[in-house]
Amino acid sequence: MTTKGEIINTARALGFEDIGFTTAEPFVTQRDLLANKRDEYDWATQVGLDLLAGTDPLSVLPTAKSIIVLLKAYWTESLPPSLEGHFGRCYLDDDRVTQDGMATKLKAFRGFLREHGIASKVPFNLPHRLAAARAGLGTFGKNCLLYANRVARRSSWVLPIAFVVDREFVPDEPTARNACPDWCRNACVAACPTRALKGNGTIDPRRCISYLSYYGEGITPIELREAMGMYVYGCDRCQNVCPRNSAWTAQELPPNRRVQAKANAFDLAALLHMDRAYFEANIWPHMFYMSADDIWRWKMNAARAMGNSLDERYVSELARAFRENDDERVRGMIAWALGRIGGDAAIAVLDDIGRIDGGPSERICAEIETARVAASAPSCGHLST
Repeated sequence: MTTKGEIINTARALGFEDIGFTTAEPFVTQRDLLANKRDEYDWATQVGLDLLAGTDPLSVLPTAKSIIVLLKAYWTESLPPSLEGHFGRCYLDDDRVTQDGMATKLKAFRGFLREHGIASKVPFNLPHRLAAARAGLGTFGKNCLLYANRVARRSSWVLPIAFVVDREFVPDEPTARNACPDWCRNACVAACPTRALKGNGTIDPRRCISYLSYYGEGITPIELREAMGMYVYGCDRCQNVCPRNSAWTAQELPPNRRVQAKANAFDLAALLHMDRAYFEANIWPHMFYMSADDIWRWKMNAARAMGNSLDERYVSELARAFRENDDERVRGMIAWALGRIGGDAAIAVLDDIGRIDGGPSERICAEIETARVAASAPSCGHLST
């Protein structure tokens, strides 16, 4: 029978930074939190992620006896600034769909367990961060993220992967607590522009930029558009400002050549104009929370980022995209972006798009009028004629 030590050695040989063990007991506190905040987490069920079921490992594997948690530092190489400003770092080298890199290591680890008679499941809906803390791998921050106890210089730039297994192992000492220093004045909470972080170690996920960028329904509410800034997919604001991360972020890292090679594919203009074939070949394998049916959301996010850039060179791209798209969520955000950029060129485009195709819909007309106000232009009554 394989030992805990042999499993630890295998995980480290595969390149995982840390490993911990915990019981397969239900995550009662997480279950209660989800039950009390159904309105904040209903979206997860709608996208096929049953978080409540994931709080009981037996629902994942009826013969579950333990949970093994592997910890991987996901930001070990420098990334192009042009990408860091628009995408969360954890998504830039995510290979769960491309099935190389870390995906092959996870497959090898499961293969090792299987060879030694241990069945395993790697569920997405299990509370992985809580499992890691219960396995002694980290503590929590006020931003609700996991901070490593022993690796990545105790930063939050780590990804926990939980394996539910049918073999019982001696559990490690839990470290599930908030360990933010007393002298920190809620830097992460203050830095969250959409006020998703509540200041007591909890979050309203529906206001988180990451959620809004890939799960938000409909056109982004106007009061959140400017606050979302330049992010297109994901967000690192609360991690970037965290003093607990400074030891890791201050170091010089070698360049990530794989991410550099695909940087041009994620250019804002390319995202704004892409078709389904471009999306499936260049975008979806790396950032897969949105399917090809959600290209509109990618384009909407790109238009919003262009608007928040305040860069007039995007005016012509936005004008072209308005004509290319018939999705009102994309068109509405394009109008907003033009108003945010402002200037004579943007105002001229707003005038022009108000006349195409026999005139805009009532919704788009409202966006255009709001955009004109933002661009400090007088109202243009002829748009409704």
